[in-house]
Amino acid sequence: MDLRDLDRRALAAAGAAIARVKRADLSRPTPCGDWTLGELLGHMIGHNRGFAAAAAGRPVGAEVWDDLTPPADPRRAYTESVAQVTKAFGSRTLLERKIEVYGYGTFTAATVLGMHFVDFLVHGWDVARAVGAPGTLDPELAASAMTVARRWPTTRPSKAFGLMVEPDADAPVGDQLVAYLGRRPDWPGGS
Repeated sequence: MDLRDLDRRALAAAGAAIARVKRADLSRPTPCGDWTLGELLGHMIGHNRGFAAAAAGRPVGAEVWDDLTPPADPRRAYTESVAQVTKAFGSRTLLERKIEVYGYGTFTAATVLGMHFVDFLVHGWDVARAVGAPGTLDPELAASAMTVARRWPTTRPSKAFGLMVEPDADAPVGDQLVAYLGRRPDWPGGS
């Protein structure tokens, strides 16, 4: 599994969803907890910056990682943060190092890449759903993300994930993934 390639593809998919966002959408609810779309975008941009700093060996704290400030220009801010994290994750020596992720601990670079990949793939779905798009996940990306996510603790709710949701028995892998991570695949429908 080439986690760097999967991560770049997840970032691109999230970017495609963010390209649909209009300024008036920032107050919309999202499938990601109680966050508005603006807060979710602030989180995504902050996490790109936080992961980039951590991967570059310059860890930052809550001022970056926990920033939920809605961006004035979501596409531009997201694109800039993607450039930062992609550059940091592209380091030749990245996979030889351990990386400190604020609030979670220190992990191998492969684990950190997996965390980022799953986070951004699912947050791209969150964004798409918040603006009324289907948010259908690429089956290959979703299957890879399920492989990564199943390695993590299942104690829920946690800082990162809500309670798991039981998807339909014949649900596509993308729906299984978002349900595994605590989202209703039929959001905003359902109970």
